[in-house]
Amino acid sequence: MTRLVRWTALAAASALLAAGCSGGSSDDDKSGLSWGRCKATADGPAPSSEWQCATVQVPLDWSKPDGETIGLGLIRAKARGDDRLGSLLFNFGGPGASGVSMMPSYAPTVSSLRERYDLVSWDPRGVGASEGVRCRGDKEIQAAEAVDVTPDTPTEEKAYFEDAADFGKGCQKDAGKLMAHVSTADSARDMDRIREVLGDDRMNYFGISYGTELGGTYAHLFPKKVGRVTLDAVVDPTADTVGHAQNQARGFQRALNGYLRSTGQDPEDGTRKIADLLQRIDTRPLPTGAPGRELTQTLAVTGIILPLYSKDSWPTLTSALKAAEAGDGSELLVLADRYNERDPSGRYGTTTHSQRVISCLDDRQRPTVAETRKLLPRFEKISPVFGRFLGWDTAGWCHDWPVPGQHDTPEVSAPGAAPVLVVGNTGDPATPYEGALRMAGELGKGVGVLLTWRGEGHGAYGSGSDCVDSAVDAYLLDGSVPKNGKVCS
Repeated sequence: MTRLVRWTALAAASALLAAGCSGGSSDDDKSGLSWGRCKATADGPAPSSEWQCATVQVPLDWSKPDGETIGLGLIRAKARGDDRLGSLLFNFGGPGASGVSMMPSYAPTVSSLRERYDLVSWDPRGVGASEGVRCRGDKEIQAAEAVDVTPDTPTEEKAYFEDAADFGKGCQKDAGKLMAHVSTADSARDMDRIREVLGDDRMNYFGISYGTELGGTYAHLFPKKVGRVTLDAVVDPTADTVGHAQNQARGFQRALNGYLRSTGQDPEDGTRKIADLLQRIDTRPLPTGAPGRELTQTLAVTGIILPLYSKDSWPTLTSALKAAEAGDGSELLVLADRYNERDPSGRYGTTTHSQRVISCLDDRQRPTVAETRKLLPRFEKISPVFGRFLGWDTAGWCHDWPVPGQHDTPEVSAPGAAPVLVVGNTGDPATPYEGALRMAGELGKGVGVLLTWRGEGHGAYGSGSDCVDSAVDAYLLDGSVPKNGKVCS
């Protein structure tokens, strides 16, 4: 079972670089960290020699700062120019995305920023090189694809919730005591430790998708340490578990409507056609040509989700839907596998494992089965295609979770902080535009500065708008804060 909002879906179609820190040190500097060449992992080759990796130690439990520690994997590429401003820390979302893996592949998008900043990212606790959690083996993950995540019968419902509980038990077995210490607040405190060891007086930060929630949490906890912070593809900090799922349903349906219009279809008619296709697949999964694998309704929805993250991928969705209507599920399966980080050999990535242990520790709300059933009509009204999946997800995602959640919504108010640039995209499918409006408001007057792009896709910076890119660059490089409410069309 995969929660649908993840910035990492944008990169799922390409081979992500993976890096760890090799033995030895090529650059011991003022940070006190032992920076060395990044090494290849089972997931991919090492990045080029311009990238360096290191490990920073942080407390397992921040309430016991002198107690047991864990290591966090870091990666950096030094600034190219002479007029260096310091480090710019990136988080690519998820939660659960590996910054160590993604930073090199994202670097060309932010090449202008490297003139004055060291580009730095890290694997948050519970992710990748930082005590990464793996809750299931590859065979178990593939077997779970047969579980219907929109159960229609008592038998399917029982299987759905048993699978959810089993996943949590697997996470607990692998993570142990770390399970209670992977919250967003824990990672925000880790960020401040990273800032200290990098030698920066203030935090310069670029957060994407869930990285915006992490950035808002950091600003709340350390308002006087906020430097130049940009939040792009913004998560709504006022939404609880149900509200967040409803936001996603709206966002993905809006993106689907935009896609359907681009193909000359009426959004209402096109949506009904896709919903009917999914219903047929629920009754009779489609053949795919892959041995032992059919296209289930869950995989079909996942395959539809992926190309909605980027307008450039819409033609791929057209081809996949056409094939599915003709009884061939192979193209949607390929898209679903990319989203689920499944490679041709049957190995799966663990982003969703980390995502779940982090989000279930954060989120206190646990809707019951009865409450979820009452919510389903509302979800289906918002989106006939995505509503039921996201509605059932509110009950199943953290069902019978081994540790309690911490809050209903994150606290991001940051009185006294420097301006935080909040970038919202009106066509964002995964983090709808309303989230940017609310984040800017919650940060507080004089702190949240809203920049709007009337575009499509998840995220705005680097997505084709010179207006957005120049405004963000001017802020991060020169400290020039755009007028609050500026709109790029």
